[in-house]
Amino acid sequence: MSDQIRQLEPKAPWNYFADLNAVPRPSKHEERVARFMVDFGKSLGLEVVTDAIGNVIIKKPASPGREKSPTVILQGHLDMVHQKNKETEFNFDTQGIDMYLDGDWVKARGTTLGADNGLGVASIMTVLASKDLSHPAIEALFTLDEETGMSGAKALGRKLLKGKILLNLDTEEDHVFTIGCAGGIDTLVEWAYREIDAPAGAEGRKIVINGLKGGHSGVDIHLGRGNANKLMNRVLMACKGAAISTLEGGSVRNAIPRESVATVAVKSPKVFDRSFQAIVKVIMDEYRGVEPGLQITISEAPIPAKVMRRSDQTKLLSAIRAAHNGVFRMSPDVAGLVETSSNLARVEVRDGRFFSGTLQRSSVESGKADVAATFRAPFDLIGAKIENDNIYPGWKPNPKSAVLKKMEGIYEGMFGHKVVVEACHAGLECGIISEAYPGLDMISFGPEIRNAHSPDECASVSSFRKFWGFFVEVLKQI
Repeated sequence: MSDQIRQLEPKAPWNYFADLNAVPRPSKHEERVARFMVDFGKSLGLEVVTDAIGNVIIKKPASPGREKSPTVILQGHLDMVHQKNKETEFNFDTQGIDMYLDGDWVKARGTTLGADNGLGVASIMTVLASKDLSHPAIEALFTLDEETGMSGAKALGRKLLKGKILLNLDTEEDHVFTIGCAGGIDTLVEWAYREIDAPAGAEGRKIVINGLKGGHSGVDIHLGRGNANKLMNRVLMACKGAAISTLEGGSVRNAIPRESVATVAVKSPKVFDRSFQAIVKVIMDEYRGVEPGLQITISEAPIPAKVMRRSDQTKLLSAIRAAHNGVFRMSPDVAGLVETSSNLARVEVRDGRFFSGTLQRSSVESGKADVAATFRAPFDLIGAKIENDNIYPGWKPNPKSAVLKKMEGIYEGMFGHKVVVEACHAGLECGIISEAYPGLDMISFGPEIRNAHSPDECASVSSFRKFWGFFVEVLKQI
């Protein structure tokens, strides 16, 4: 890890970010980072509470003279999305994130950076450790498993928090206040198919799609980026005489898939190669402007022993083609806001079993149900087993929020222009937390982070400096 990061200003939060990124913290396996946070709170002599699921709450009294100010909940999540480039050798379970500085941007070498939500968590840690910042009484809430279902927020213990104001530090544009977000639902598909022997005299081929931008399946879903699973499906449908043996594409549910790999048996190589080159040209032409790094390649591979039965392959590829991916509906009320979407995040074909993991989002509950039903319909038709999981509500905006008005005034006074106030299509924990603690006045904000949920994730140093100055002033005046 570069010492350059620890020298950045303001030093305290960047150093806490570096400390945090030295601790492996994948979703569903946050034991180490939760212990790290408990030890941090105790080292400061502060009250530390953990609930039944493992969320960590650290409470700090108000700074001198601020005892009558309302208690503020500062909230962030401890887990991070684990994504890496295929060629990157990295073990997220044992290694800390390898960060470096590139101009104004902090980046990671071939992996996600963890700025989502590590910079927010580090900022809260700085407030807890500070001896000279002016702030009200603080309840620092660090939740688990935000990235793969928000189970930490869903199971948050009741009667642990007294604050009526919540500042969520999980937004990724420094000129934006978020006051609402989409809810989500996972749709998981399983289907058994029949395997047969590969055709006699067939040759093996390996098809690889990579170099896509990927990105956050909520924030970036409207940008028209390529979905590796959808593109591979087009290739396989267009290639004549290809019998699928294995297929693996994408990874986590909330990331647009960047890579896909298929192995096939080919009976007539010349015919197959012509059809492959033809569809690749079509796709490359379509995506040239938005995906300049896209690569679709083919190489020789061992002849597979088993392949999918032709009739089953036709059914499956047709179902994947029909399954909705991308924007489903734009908001009729908020200009430019994606209301409802679907992300075909993961596809696996192996040993007679097909599996797909997907995430549907909507700021309207009926829209969320509709897009999930639309996505599952083609898989229903082929008799697949379908389950819904990780269902969480959206966060209804409150444009009359008293905290919003206060923070708008602070922002305009500091920077000379109005802040953008909006709802977002990403999932935030605010809606879930408010179910456990009704009546919370909530705002989400943060520094500039780009390409979250992908190995291209990066955080702006100058933007964080701006965010930090604003955050400190909010705590001083709130």
